[in-house]
Amino acid sequence: MCGRFVITSAPAALRQLFGYVEQPNFPPRYNVAPTQPIPVVLVENGARHFRLMRWGLVPGWVKDPRGFTLLINARSETVLEKPAFKRAIRRRRGLIPADGYYEWKSEGGRKQPFFIHRADGAPLGFAALFETWAGPNGEELDTVAIVTAAASEDLAALHDRVPVTISERDFERWLDVSGDEVDAILPLLTAPRIGEFAWHPVSTRVNRVANDDEQLVLPISAEETAAEAEAAKPKKVVRKAATGPADGGQGSLF
Repeated sequence: MCGRFVITSAPAALRQLFGYVEQPNFPPRYNVAPTQPIPVVLVENGARHFRLMRWGLVPGWVKDPRGFTLLINARSETVLEKPAFKRAIRRRRGLIPADGYYEWKSEGGRKQPFFIHRADGAPLGFAALFETWAGPNGEELDTVAIVTAAASEDLAALHDRVPVTISERDFERWLDVSGDEVDAILPLLTAPRIGEFAWHPVSTRVNRVANDDEQLVLPISAEETAAEAEAAKPKKVVRKAATGPADGGQGSLF
């Protein structure tokens, strides 16, 4: 799955790569989390555009988003069948610019976070599906989910699911929703090739959404990992010995 990701490339570089009309200026983000607004590239009136959408898709038929499950990911194997995604896969496909994402692996009874990125360091585009939810009072909410696939053999060492990434040569094919057919884009819904991505362990500071700085993506050593694991262990409570007469002040017969 994908539950946190990173956007650190310069806005101008992302605009050149994805080819959208707008010229947004935004700071680097090192810990993007669900429910936050995230950039989405889509096609409208024949041109690519940059939009901010809430991460967590809400289908149009939902009456109250507050009582609906947060859909941050969409499984590629079932997008044609699930009511929440079957219309979006045909008519509302987008790309989410990113520079990598985080995944957690259980190690020694704790979850160790890893930063995963393209081995060549280039930015990437997550395959995304979006919907606009319209409320009873005319309010609208643009929402989006990241498509995932079964992990390739190397990335499966961290997690059995990975976000689907669309290569630059396939941007146009993925974003083209002028027709209602999906046969042309289904082959794109696969995991990255073996060796395409690299990863390294990072600090558990990434666990807190409030932490959002460049230190989060830096690799940590085995010694630092061990120190974090030790610090996370529950502390033993040492009770102070009771003071005063051993007999509780009741006197003694001996």
